[in-house]
Amino acid sequence: MEGLVLFNALVTRLLFLLHSLVGVWRVAKVYEEPRYWLLAMLTLLLFLETALTLKFKRGRGYKWFSPAIFVYLINIVPSLWILEVHHGTQSCSSQSEGMSQNTSSKEDVNQTLMLNEQTHGGDDLFEAARVFIHNLSEVCEKDWTLALHQTLLLMLIIGRWLLPIGGTITRHQLSELLLMFVGTAADILEFTSETLKEKNVRNNFVLVCAILFIWTWGLLQFPLDLAVQHEVCPSSLRARGFPTQFFCQYSADLWNIGITVFIQDGPFLIVRLILMIYFNVTNQMLVFFAVKNFLVVMLHLYRLVVLVLVARASLQSQPQVLRGEHSGPIDAAESGVSPGDWERGSKEGVVVPLRGSPVTSDDSYPTP
Repeated sequence: MEGLVLFNALVTRLLFLLHSLVGVWRVAKVYEEPRYWLLAMLTLLLFLETALTLKFKRGRGYKWFSPAIFVYLINIVPSLWILEVHHGTQSCSSQSEGMSQNTSSKEDVNQTLMLNEQTHGGDDLFEAARVFIHNLSEVCEKDWTLALHQTLLLMLIIGRWLLPIGGTITRHQLSELLLMFVGTAADILEFTSETLKEKNVRNNFVLVCAILFIWTWGLLQFPLDLAVQHEVCPSSLRARGFPTQFFCQYSADLWNIGITVFIQDGPFLIVRLILMIYFNVTNQMLVFFAVKNFLVVMLHLYRLVVLVLVARASLQSQPQVLRGEHSGPIDAAESGVSPGDWERGSKEGVVVPLRGSPVTSDDSYPTP
């Protein structure tokens, strides 16, 4: 079992490393400057995180947080920022024309490889790999950037699935988390694709940076596991009043509402409203997803109100002693005296003795 845990931990981090290096390679290819290969130094953080996890956790995850996914985001997000800023400086039509002119030469190379396959053996594999990489490098820049966005979200979901789970999250909670990630990833991908494709947005560098910042902010929810971890509220905290009991009992629901309102749908709604109202950018998909974000925020706020009402109702139905408000009848019930005897004795001025307590002269019933 430990061997499988170590294998999953290493394979997942290897996938993160390879995808990060592909992003760095694409940045260096687009700008044609070797200095952008310095982005590959960020992968040292991934090596450091792997070493610390293997040493202290034996490859298993941490409580409430996934450092591997967080470090992976640190590796890949800068490359996507640079590609998105550079996005559109080359037209796909011109690249397609250049590729069509080179189609015949590429076919000749492929035919030559097929003819020499029987004589050269393994050498043709390296040549085929070189041709394949060359063909990939000639793909349109916009398609490359979109593919990196898509594979990033897929890697986040698959990587979180493959990473060994920690001791505080069950497999049922992990499946719930992965289903949440699928819906979140689709919304994040749609946010970047349908906003950054507008020419009015692309021509505004500050607006592009603002959209990328909100996109990065939305990605920060993937390393978190707080929205599915239901903590058992101890009885000692229930007696400390409504706020403590409420936050303890509904911590997972509150984290889910907070992530939706403040990290994803809330910021996405604000950006889309600014685009439509201030920058006069309007299309059918933009309006649809703005309405969708508004409905999601309203539904989560409605759920918050429902949780507050349910918590108050449950608090009022509990015995008053659990809230620290000790009264006569409750104390009498705990001491073995029935509430009826307590009320009758209080009306008649009689002191009712407690169960198990010695009866002294002061505790005796007075004569009428």
